[in-house]
Amino acid sequence: MDQKGKFVTPQAKKLQEALENRGVKVEIEHFDGHKHVDLFLPEARVNIEVDGLWHLANSEQIIRDFNREYHDDRKGYNTLHIQNVVIDHHLKEIVEGIAEMVLKRKLDFLSKA
Repeated sequence: MDQKGKFVTPQAKKLQEALENRGVKVEIEHFDGHKHVDLFLPEARVNIEVDGLWHLANSEQIIRDFNREYHDDRKGYNTLHIQNVVIDHHLKEIVEGIAEMVLKRKLDFLSKA
């Protein structure tokens, strides 16, 4: 569980810690006004959902995920879905890519301000 009493998967916790070690600001189990997201990167306006196989194998869950993302898109946020198994086997590569994306988005937001 996190500090808010919410269940956090081991993979979400590993990803959070690895991103924070790279200097990325991460909020875990962030409530965006519509739902809780596993990880939120406020500097990049990105939600990260750490998903199990259920999110790819169950048609109803797929539709729920589409509907959740619709609300994010309307508010100018993007959602990145990462499967547990990918985190288990490719954490370093994922963290590198996300950290670089955050830096690019921060620079992009600053240039538009």
